[in-house]
Amino acid sequence: MTNTDGVYVNGRQIDSGDCSGPKSARSVLMHPDVDAAVFETARGGILREGLGYDRCQTAVVTNIGAGDHLGLNYITTVEDLAVLKRVIVMNVAEDGYAVLNATDPIVVAMAGKCPGGVIYFSAEPHNPVLTAHRAQGKRSICIDGDAIVVAEGSWRELLPLRDIPITRNGTIGFQIENVMAAVGAAWSSGLDWDLIRRGLASFVNDADNAPGRFNVMDYKGATVIADYGHNPDAMRALVAAVNALPAQRRSVVISGAGDRRDEDIREQTVILGQAFDEVILFQDACQRGRSDGEVLKLLREGLADAPRVQHIAEIRGEFLAIDTALGRLQPGDLCLVLVDQVEEALTHLARRCEAAAGNVNA
Repeated sequence: MTNTDGVYVNGRQIDSGDCSGPKSARSVLMHPDVDAAVFETARGGILREGLGYDRCQTAVVTNIGAGDHLGLNYITTVEDLAVLKRVIVMNVAEDGYAVLNATDPIVVAMAGKCPGGVIYFSAEPHNPVLTAHRAQGKRSICIDGDAIVVAEGSWRELLPLRDIPITRNGTIGFQIENVMAAVGAAWSSGLDWDLIRRGLASFVNDADNAPGRFNVMDYKGATVIADYGHNPDAMRALVAAVNALPAQRRSVVISGAGDRRDEDIREQTVILGQAFDEVILFQDACQRGRSDGEVLKLLREGLADAPRVQHIAEIRGEFLAIDTALGRLQPGDLCLVLVDQVEEALTHLARRCEAAAGNVNA
């Protein structure tokens, strides 16, 4: 597997850092122990070198939404980004599948470019794209009540959400969508359904297994969630997830990537300001071309009309911002930490939580 955290072979990390490009993909494909591989395929790598392979059995596009990284490398619109992202769909083998989000119209439009079959997924069972696809006897995945329904023709398979811990009993919407995409990928690869069920039941998105992907921790009776979300679509998904969790008071720690557009940086805190009582803004080590304090200024502008926010702090340094947020927590509170230096920040959080559990230097 290759992704933005590194390269993994047989469960062992053999490289670290952002390894979502074609160079990392090729290194895995040439490895003598590899029979199957999963590649995160980032826009930057496609622009630089194309793909690291000729054909894939499965291409998964979870969403395009409002887009990300717009304004970079002459990719200025969501439509531009979609043309780039659909390259993986165009290179599906004829006996393979594209797993596509039926609720995202720009993703749906990629289906016509796929040489193989299409598996649509949607949390809405009556989605018109999904319904038409299912009526033709083709593969679909949706939510019905408290279960994921996998269908092809008259055949059905039910996967109860209570048996999939990552969804927190079906309360975390974006994780449900991630699960449906993963089920589609496993299904297209011909995996046995008992194996798929065991995989879903045993997968834990902790900081070791899925760093920066909604990692939930306890700090002195408060809930701390670490996530690497860094665009408006991610903020909306995280707010929906946080709103599904109980909390007396909610706080968030956030910075912004300097290479994003002004409006994208500002919109993140516009969204967060509707759901959190306290906001701690921090300036990270790499401003990506921005002048000192510029990102903080944009983030604060997004909070100008925040209806819920009662306290705003500006801090230089990620770890100091995290410690400040932890110091203000009371039992029953919830704190969302949008990490920048993923590995280092998660290590820092883990140490603070462990120390708090043992009441040592907490």
